Amino acid sequence: MSTRGKVAVAGVVAAIVLFWAVGFWAGLLVLIGVPTAAYLLLDSSQRRRVRGMSKKQIGR
Repeated sequence: MSTRGKVAVAGVVAAIVLFWAVGFWAGLLVLIGVPTAAYLLLDSSQRRRVRGMSKKQIGR
C-alpha cells in the first residue's frame, strides 16, 4: 500500500473514533480546524512549498 493510502486509511479511522468519542459536529470541527490552523501558521514561503507538493513540484 502506498504512503498516501496509509494516510487516507488512518484519517478515516481517526474520523470514526473522533466522531464516536466527541460527537459529529465537534469531531468535524476538529478534523477541519486543526489542519486549517496549521496551514495558517505557516509563513508565505512554506505555504508556497505546501501548494507545490500537491503539484509534485518539490524536489524537481
